[in-house]
Amino acid sequence: MLSVHTSPLHQPGTGDAGGMNVYMVELSRALAEQGVEVDLFTRCRGEGGPALEDLAPGVRVRHLRAGPRRALPKEAMPDLVVPFSLALLKQKQRYDLVHSHYWLSGQAGRIASFGWGIPLVHTAHTLALVKNAHLAEGDSPEPELRIRGERQVVGDADRLIANTADEAEALRSLYGAAPPRTEIVRPGVDLRTFGPGAGRAAARARLGLPKDAFIPLYAGRIQPLKGPDVLVRAVAELLAMAPELRRRLLVPVVGGHSGAGREGSMWRLAAELGVADVLQACPPVPQERLAEWYRAADVLVVPSRSESFGLVALEAQACGTPVLAAAVGGLPTAVWDGVSGMLVRGHDPVEYARRLRWLAAHPQARELMGQAAVRHAQGMSWRTSAARTIDVYEDARAGAYDRMGGVGQGRRHAPAPTAPLSWRNEKAVVQV
Repeated sequence: MLSVHTSPLHQPGTGDAGGMNVYMVELSRALAEQGVEVDLFTRCRGEGGPALEDLAPGVRVRHLRAGPRRALPKEAMPDLVVPFSLALLKQKQRYDLVHSHYWLSGQAGRIASFGWGIPLVHTAHTLALVKNAHLAEGDSPEPELRIRGERQVVGDADRLIANTADEAEALRSLYGAAPPRTEIVRPGVDLRTFGPGAGRAAARARLGLPKDAFIPLYAGRIQPLKGPDVLVRAVAELLAMAPELRRRLLVPVVGGHSGAGREGSMWRLAAELGVADVLQACPPVPQERLAEWYRAADVLVVPSRSESFGLVALEAQACGTPVLAAAVGGLPTAVWDGVSGMLVRGHDPVEYARRLRWLAAHPQARELMGQAAVRHAQGMSWRTSAARTIDVYEDARAGAYDRMGGVGQGRRHAPAPTAPLSWRNEKAVVQV
């Protein structure tokens, strides 16, 4: 597996780390439990760790030297695709298949697939054209460089894994993905970490939260695409509708800032709207601690403008917490509308405020939704996701074998991939 711009070891909710990091870790563990050995390759950022780390039995994280040994913005990453790929091709281990995550890794995957003569499976996680269609006001669109790069990866991959039918349709309609090469595999949830535990009261006691508060929770990176501004405006609308709620309303925001030039904007907006007193900033936390936050909350709010799946919604439901989410991307799959949570069409803060007010006034309904949420989430395990992914891997290997006329399982005689898109050194792939 390849993850050029973020390490599976990074704390979700910080920088560029989020649901994709969780996805890679949990899928790899589940694959290993079913007999598939996994090496996760990422870029060495000079953080002092060893070049090879064991993540779980059968799962290793390998750090490759490519570019400066420090954290770099995602915008600088296209220039590192070729150096990363060259370092990757020097590995002596023989692999059966390469699985890339996000378009930058897909570019490196194209080179590795050709150089090693093995199939390429790609999971996009997010798509530029989808993101650009749902930008927040003032947010920067994804560049044409990324769009062209995504088209290359979609065209070259032996199989594309989409989280939902909506994502599969976007790959087909926006990027021309061939339907026979596009497979739908729903992500899962780690049911060993995320579960109801000892319940809401116990979780609040451990976190030091008021036992009688109404607590809508935000968990994730703080960036315009995730809609934190929608939540802040919804809280302001809620208090305008029901000012009596102020004395018992608490809105924890568990996550870190992501992206350039927007740090603090959520908190400035909260101050401008007079609701900063009910918001509580909390740093990103490990998965076990995050589960406590889910259990402590009355509802998780996910007002994203675009979301390939929304793993936080599934995690919260597994902990017995209903979800109030935007009806975008994979969230209608993750949340059973009207049963395990509520979906909102659009991003009108008033609509979110109305739902929050109703939830605050109906604790028994929240409890019933929470019980249904646990049952809903328990039907989506990483074990099932891994079994389905193995099927995709085998199909990709068989397809590569067939194209070679039954010679081997790779693509050593297939046409070389076109040069990876970069701001510099675009001809370097020819040397590979």
